[in-house]
Amino acid sequence: GIYPHEPAHKKKVNKGSTENRVWYYRKDINFLAHEPIINKFRDHKVFLRKLNHYKAKKNESKVEKLYANKPEYSLDRVVKERYPTFGSAIRDLDDALCLCFVFATLPHTRILKEGLIDSCRRLTSEFMHYVIEAHALKNTFISIKGIYYQAEICGEKVTWIVPHERGLPHVTDVDFTVMVTFAEFYVAMLGFVNFRLYQMIGLYYPPQIQTGQNSITTEDPNEEDHIEKVYSLARPLARRAGAENDNDDEAFFNENFETFGDDDNVLAEQLKESKTIKTLFKGLVFFLNRETPKEALTLIIRNCGGVVGWSGGPTALEETSRTITHHVVDRPMSKFDVNRRYVQPQWIFDCLNARRKLPCEKYMPGVQLPPHFSPFTKEKPGDYVPMERLEELRSLGQDVSALIDNEPPSVSTSKTKKPKKMEEEKKGMRVTLGKMHTKNKQLEINQQHADVKMREMMMPKKHKRVYHSIRQKMKKDKSEGLKLKEKRAKIQGTSDTAPVG
Repeated sequence: GIYPHEPAHKKKVNKGSTENRVWYYRKDINFLAHEPIINKFRDHKVFLRKLNHYKAKKNESKVEKLYANKPEYSLDRVVKERYPTFGSAIRDLDDALCLCFVFATLPHTRILKEGLIDSCRRLTSEFMHYVIEAHALKNTFISIKGIYYQAEICGEKVTWIVPHERGLPHVTDVDFTVMVTFAEFYVAMLGFVNFRLYQMIGLYYPPQIQTGQNSITTEDPNEEDHIEKVYSLARPLARRAGAENDNDDEAFFNENFETFGDDDNVLAEQLKESKTIKTLFKGLVFFLNRETPKEALTLIIRNCGGVVGWSGGPTALEETSRTITHHVVDRPMSKFDVNRRYVQPQWIFDCLNARRKLPCEKYMPGVQLPPHFSPFTKEKPGDYVPMERLEELRSLGQDVSALIDNEPPSVSTSKTKKPKKMEEEKKGMRVTLGKMHTKNKQLEINQQHADVKMREMMMPKKHKRVYHSIRQKMKKDKSEGLKLKEKRAKIQGTSDTAPVG
C-alpha cells in the first residue's frame, strides 16, 4: 500500500513553513496516476459539474438524463492489487466484517445510500451462512459494545464484532463520507471472499435454500421471501452434487499435515476441538422466544449442529411441538412444559466457550446467572482472577495453581544473637567443623536493582520511552488487580457479618 512518510528535514521540504502537512513519495503518486480508476473519478467530477449546472437551470429532463448515464466505477482491480493472495484477504477480514456489520444496522440517509446498506446486509448474512455450514465459529463473548465472534478460516483466526439488535436513530456527529469510502472497498472485497469460501465447501453462490434432501429452492434470488429466508440463517444451504460435508478446516489440516512435523498433538487437539464444536448441540431442537437475539443464537446453535426455530420463522417449528428440547427465554414465564428445558440466552454462549453442555439449572428463568467470562483473555500469574473463573478452569481440567496468590512466608523480625568469639586456637595443625555462612538477601536485591538501573541508563531514549510506558502499564494493571481483590474481600466480609432475618 501507499502510506504517508515523515521527511528527515521537514522545514527544508516545507520551504521554511511550519504548517503541518502530509507528505508522500513522488514515485507513489506517479504510480497512482496510472490507475484506470482515476479516469472514472475525473468523469464523476465532470458529472457533478454538469448536474449542478442543469439543476441551477431547473432543466429536469437533462438532470434525469444525467442520472441515467451516471459514470460508475469498479473496485475489482484495486481489490486484486491490494490482496494478491487469498490468505492476505483472510488476514485483513476483521476490519471488513466489523465495518459491514455496522453499516448493515444503520438507517438510510443522504450519504448512506440504500444500495450500500443492502449490500452490507446481504454479504454479512452470506458470510454467517458460510460460518454455519463450515462449523468455523470457535469463541463468542457478549459485551456492552456488541457481540464478539471468532472463527477459524483456513487456519487464520478472524475476530469481528456485531452491534446489539436495537433501533438506531440518525447519527449526526460522525463523518460518514470517509467511512462510506472504506465500506465500498470492503463490500467489493467481501464479495470476492464469500464467493471463494462458498466454492471451497461446495455451496452455491449466490446461496440457495435447501428444500429437501437433495433439492434446492426454485425461487428467484431477488424475491423478498427468498431474501428473508437467507437473512434468517435458520434454513440450511444447498450444496453442489458430490460436494463433501466436511469442515474446510479439517481439509486444510489434512492437506498440510506434513508441515506440522513431529508436533502431531497440536493437530489432534485442533481436530478434536472442531469435532466437539460441530456436534455440541447435535440432536437438540431449540425454540427462541421473540425477546431473544435470534440472529446471534441461530448462528451459534446451527454452528454447533442444532436445529432452531421461532414463531413465524422460516422453519415449520411451532411452540407446542413435542420435538423441542430447549426453550430459550429472557423474561418470566407463566406456563412451563415438563418435557423441555428452559434456559436463558447466556447458556448458549457459555456452552460454546466451554466446549460442553453446561448444567441448565444455573441458567433457568429467574435465576441469577453466573459470570460471563471472555474467552479471548488468557490468565497470567499475577493477574486478578475471580473465584468463579478459577472454578470454571478447574472443571475443564486445567491446572490453576499458578493463578492462585500464595501469601509470602512471614519473616521473623527477631534478630539472631551473634555467636561468641571463639578462643584463640593453639598453635599446631587442627581440624575443626565447618560453619554455614548465610548470604545477605537484601544485598542481592539491592545489587539486582542497581543492575536494572544501570541497564535503563544505557538504553536509547526511544527505547527508554517505550520501556517506561510498559512499566507504567504493568503498575496500573497490578494496582487495579489489588483494588478488585480488596473489593471482593470487603464484599465477602459484609456478606458474612450480615444478620440473618
